[in-house]
Amino acid sequence: MLSLLHIENIALIEAADIEFDPGFNVLTGETGAGKSIIVDSINAVLGERTSRELIRTGAKSALVHGVFTGMEKLAWLEENGFPPAEELLLQREIQADGRNVCRVNGRLLTVSQLRELGRQLLNIHGQHDGQQLLDPACHLGYLDGFGRTGKLLKAYQDSYQTLTQLKKEIASLEMDEAERSRRVDTLTYQIQELERAQLRAGEDEELDARKSLLRSSGKLMEAVQEARYALDGDEESQGAAALLGQAEGALRSAARYSPAMAELAESLKQLCALADEASEQLRDAGEELNFSPEELDELESRLDTLYRLKKKYGATAADMLDYLERCRRELDQIQEADDTILRLQAKLSKAREEAVSRAKALSQARQAAARKLEKRVQEELKQLDMPKVQFQTDFAPKGGEFGLDETGGDEVQFLMSANVGEALKPIQKVASGGELARIMLALKNVLAQDDGVESLVFDEVDTGVSGRAAQKVAEKMAQVARHKQVLCVTHLPQIAAMADTHFSVEKGERQGRTFTQVARLDRGTRARELARLIGGSSVTEAILSSAGELLDQAEQYKEKQKKKQKAAPKGPAG
Repeated sequence: MLSLLHIENIALIEAADIEFDPGFNVLTGETGAGKSIIVDSINAVLGERTSRELIRTGAKSALVHGVFTGMEKLAWLEENGFPPAEELLLQREIQADGRNVCRVNGRLLTVSQLRELGRQLLNIHGQHDGQQLLDPACHLGYLDGFGRTGKLLKAYQDSYQTLTQLKKEIASLEMDEAERSRRVDTLTYQIQELERAQLRAGEDEELDARKSLLRSSGKLMEAVQEARYALDGDEESQGAAALLGQAEGALRSAARYSPAMAELAESLKQLCALADEASEQLRDAGEELNFSPEELDELESRLDTLYRLKKKYGATAADMLDYLERCRRELDQIQEADDTILRLQAKLSKAREEAVSRAKALSQARQAAARKLEKRVQEELKQLDMPKVQFQTDFAPKGGEFGLDETGGDEVQFLMSANVGEALKPIQKVASGGELARIMLALKNVLAQDDGVESLVFDEVDTGVSGRAAQKVAEKMAQVARHKQVLCVTHLPQIAAMADTHFSVEKGERQGRTFTQVARLDRGTRARELARLIGGSSVTEAILSSAGELLDQAEQYKEKQKKKQKAAPKGPAG
């Protein structure tokens, strides 16, 4: 459960520490006092999307800490390399440049990792959830969540992905006869042109290097000839190689008289070998530089051919060879397209059968879950003073080529009848604001009973509820709080009176700045806060007395529920 929330520099809150208790925690306050800021702070520390606009004016960053207790059995810790811990400290710093620094028990995490953890710790239900209930596109997600159809859905989606991929492959091969003929002509011409060129990978680089060499051949030849003369000499004079040989012979004859002379002779021998090797290399270089004008013309012509082809088929000879291979493959595919299409259509037929089979299995699981969901929601609605409301899940087949999409073969929407004798209709067409709030509460309670999350936040989900219905909503939340920690932001005195722990959120001014503070209320201050909720700015003794009676009635109800809980076997709320 969430035991402590520490907030710094979030909107109007300069600094606040809120210690939540097990059971039913309620936050009340005037509109605009900052209750939503607390919910925004909880969202932030759970890794949900937030904005640097939350940072208090003048501050460089905002900080939220959340301490969660009772975490010994949380599998996420082991899965992410954390040691077992009874307590988790979640931290998130939101900086003015948009960066976020997230930590869990001091270890840095990404925002997405924090979000993954946060969704296992606490669920937040806000007013926007009512809009999701009005959107039929969300109903299937609610049903799948309740029915835990994730494995069946994943198996179906794998089959559906195979099916759609085969459809794409077949479509890419199917073309009309005229288009096919044009494409075959184009590919055939390109293949023939490239094959005639007899390309070699790296050929263009080799030719460019040879061309550069030949253009510099005059200066290179002079240098080679001069070097050869220096090494080999001519008929009139000896070159360096011969002189080195004479030097070696002279020292070799004296080697028997002096070891030093022997070492020098060996060094000169090595120099002679190097000189001979250099001379041979110079002869080879000279032969390479000995070319005819026709060779340069042929080289220029070949480079022109390659340049023309490069403009159409690729920047290098290797690129053009790759393009040639692609053209050959495409031509083979087109020429063999009919056979390939037949093979793919056979695979498509099998893939369709598998996808349809898995969609049926998924649909059967959904329909079984729908019957259970309807029964449990109806039970919840009875406890919320809506005994006559009928709630039902309507199934219809998907349209389209195969009657399938990525979610399966079911179109699902929730239907309801608010009054006896009225036909079931889509929930978005018949539910009033108060009915919608209670249906959402019933649905959320059913979904929360089995999700393993120990803390729930309800952010003004009681909009449009009043009177007897408000009392039933309050009782239902108190029942839920017997099994899970509940945090509720409300304007209803009936709900606030039912709280185990009550916080007041107030806005004030200090040194020219607006700030929000959060205070835990005792019995006396709770009565005054309830009187404000009942009577607004005009709080009389009679209203204060009514507030006290409301608190007494709430205590009596909770004591009665505790006795029932002790007498009955433990089970889900409601």
